[in-house]
Amino acid sequence: MIFSRHKLLRISQWTAVVAIIFISSCNIVKTDQKTVRLLKTEDAGQADLIKEINRFAKVNSIYAKMRLKFEDNSFAEFGSKEVYRSADGEVVVQRPASIYMKVSVPVVKSDVAQMTSDGKNFRVAILNDGGSGKYKKFVKGTNSANYSKLSKNLNSTDLDNGAAIKESVNAFAQLRPQHFTDAMLVRPIDAANVYITSTIFQTEEDSTQAKKSPLRTVMRGYYLLDELVKQTDGSLRIERRFWFDRVGGIRLARQQIFDADGEVESDIIYGMEGKLTATGDYGHMPLEIQVTRPKEKYSMKLTYQTPEDVEIGETYKDSAFVLKNTWNLEEVDLDQKLKDTLTVKSPSANTANSSGKQ
Repeated sequence: MIFSRHKLLRISQWTAVVAIIFISSCNIVKTDQKTVRLLKTEDAGQADLIKEINRFAKVNSIYAKMRLKFEDNSFAEFGSKEVYRSADGEVVVQRPASIYMKVSVPVVKSDVAQMTSDGKNFRVAILNDGGSGKYKKFVKGTNSANYSKLSKNLNSTDLDNGAAIKESVNAFAQLRPQHFTDAMLVRPIDAANVYITSTIFQTEEDSTQAKKSPLRTVMRGYYLLDELVKQTDGSLRIERRFWFDRVGGIRLARQQIFDADGEVESDIIYGMEGKLTATGDYGHMPLEIQVTRPKEKYSMKLTYQTPEDVEIGETYKDSAFVLKNTWNLEEVDLDQKLKDTLTVKSPSANTANSSGKQ
């Protein structure tokens, strides 16, 4: 009897434990958890990725009328940004790095700005700055120069008069025509460089699905193709990174261009593909391009107004990419201003020199 009681007690205890585990497992099974939808990816080799880049590089020149949407991120560090209306744009780009761009206000068709770059120097004519007249100038400079020392650095004290600061920020103050040449005319592959392929998966939202749909959040796969340039000391420096969308085929979706310090200089997103020109020779080309310049704190979205009216392959004279000051605007030579800034001695240096003379 004693043995039987102990045995029954032990069996009861084990039954209770099993019941608890079973009930818990049932609860886990019934828990409703949303998972990210993994999109099916296509495979490709490095040769296929290089072939796609060189397909883009076959375009030698483009003339197009575009819609431009400018976004000023000057106040991004303070949690705000200025988004401006879309403007009409007329763009001509030609290899290796020449561009002419005209920006006009819709409806009244008044030019806001015209700008050119011949690959080495740029010229920007600000023709309309919203009425103040402060920024109506003819600006000249060198593409490779760093003018950051001429830019005003915002700090917390500037926020005391935030409205005045925002009013003084001009939409085209940091806009440079050469920022768009590599976006519209992708440079071809260079055999002298080193190329490395890798893969990455990124969580994104599928805009084709409803906002509350469980299918909206997806995991999309990309191929990354890094372009490395050989340095004189034998080291390698990253110059470009290409992102290829692997869903439904292989599509060039993004291009990042890096500066000498490895910082992102341009972040270029290529939108939905379609046909350019009426010839049918340029299919699967991006109809929308978004260029983000982190250092200059702005982003510009360029969308072809009528893709079938785009002209590709024409040859333009060099003079078309050298803007002249026919408006007699006040001219600003950024190279001279930078030179003057760097040659001005600081108060501490002057004090040191004065002390040395005594």
